[in-house]
Amino acid sequence: MKEDIKTQILESVRIKNEIVEYGVEKIEKAAEILIDCIKNGGKIFWCGNGGSAGDAQHLATELMGGMTDHDRKPIPSIALTTDSSFLTAWSNDTNFDSIFSRQIQGLGEEGDVLVGISTSGNSKNVFNALKQAKYKNLKTISFTGKTGGDIDGIADITIKVPSNNTQRIQESHIMIGQILCSLLETHLVKK
Repeated sequence: MKEDIKTQILESVRIKNEIVEYGVEKIEKAAEILIDCIKNGGKIFWCGNGGSAGDAQHLATELMGGMTDHDRKPIPSIALTTDSSFLTAWSNDTNFDSIFSRQIQGLGEEGDVLVGISTSGNSKNVFNALKQAKYKNLKTISFTGKTGGDIDGIADITIKVPSNNTQRIQESHIMIGQILCSLLETHLVKK
């Protein structure tokens, strides 16, 4: 068991080292998009499924509540994964593939940003939300795994984690999201 634990930790470290080597520029560009959004009065939307939905909620909360400075002004940030009444009604009455795009259609405005999170890059509802966001002139960022899946190329910036392992992708997504939240808090927020 100890060897399995060591193997998983070392694999995680290897992937993070690859992100340092190949992903820093994309993370920086994503941070610039998010900072510009907030400076210009916009808001940040997040979406994903399963663990990625949890990440969306976690990261939206970091921005609204404050990571290290709870006295700062909130950064407008909304997880599209939290309204259980809407999510269940809409997916029951119409379809699950449009649960996020419908919310972007109603809430998104030019100047806002949508961050779509999908380990495979093939989540149809995340793909549709990114398409709707582009249609409404929102900036778009996606977090995916190694291939980028169907989402690759639709977002303004796609940050691909160099792995096909769901656990390693998800832990890297939350790391990248935490970095972005930290950069927003450090470079943007005034009390």
